[in-house]
Amino acid sequence: MESGSIDSSVSSLIMMDEDVNLHQFSSITTKLHSNGPTASSVYQLLECPVCTNSMYPPIHQCHNGHTLCSTCKTRVHNRCPTCRQELGDIRCLALEKIAESLELPCRYSTLGCPDVFPYYGKLKHESICNFRPYNCPYAGSDCSVVGDIPYLVTHLRDDHRVDMHSGCTFNHRYVKSNAMEVENATWMLTVFHCFGQYFCLHFEAFQLGTAPVYMAFLRFMGNEREARTYGYSLEVGGNGRKLNYEGSPRSIRDSHKKVRDSHDGLIVYRNMALFFSGANRKELKLRVTGRIWKEQQNPEGGVCKPNLCS
Repeated sequence: MESGSIDSSVSSLIMMDEDVNLHQFSSITTKLHSNGPTASSVYQLLECPVCTNSMYPPIHQCHNGHTLCSTCKTRVHNRCPTCRQELGDIRCLALEKIAESLELPCRYSTLGCPDVFPYYGKLKHESICNFRPYNCPYAGSDCSVVGDIPYLVTHLRDDHRVDMHSGCTFNHRYVKSNAMEVENATWMLTVFHCFGQYFCLHFEAFQLGTAPVYMAFLRFMGNEREARTYGYSLEVGGNGRKLNYEGSPRSIRDSHKKVRDSHDGLIVYRNMALFFSGANRKELKLRVTGRIWKEQQNPEGGVCKPNLCS
């Protein structure tokens, strides 16, 4: 929308709605004229003065015309944060109408998203935008850090002190002196760098129904589409027995709890894990081996072939 047409467009949008009262119209147009009829001044009107986020219906206002979002209305105990008057249940229909006419860039435009959306469709897009930051994949605590992949790799290495390895094959040994204490045990995360990407190897113990189990699974540090272009295998064994798993890594868009609860990985029941461990079958000594590969499209048959890491 051109800056010069903002003022007239706003006026026509408001006056077309019979439910918009003149006090709302006067309050909003006064602000527009004082700031200049520019796109930025309209966007500022739609910014909640409390949380500074964009406001979506229902947009509330006090008797003096000050607005705020519905989330913050409960936070301020029904008192206007600007003039301290009681808010009541007044909807700012004029501002809601203005919002319908706007198109805004994605909030992750600085991270590379090139798209522009209608005001009321922007929020839905941002919840699934491929450019949105990733949550920290560390499973040992509730870490609130978010960022792009290079930032998270540095964060995992420096702040969580995770094991960092290069290469697409691995051979890890997980030990627990008292294997009877199985509920909600989590081992240190291991991060692998191969094919120019990063992968997180998880190993956890939990109750599957009434049965204590151990589970190993891999997550890809990237989006879901990229994750599907890789495959991995896991193997545990001992005493002449082996247990294998093969699949695609899940994206870190899915939390480790979501992947664990979907049982998407190698699951070993405790009795079997202790059998693999040998000795007196009281101490867990489980060796997990595996490899990661990149699926390649076969131009002749259209099927994927594994590209093994050398």
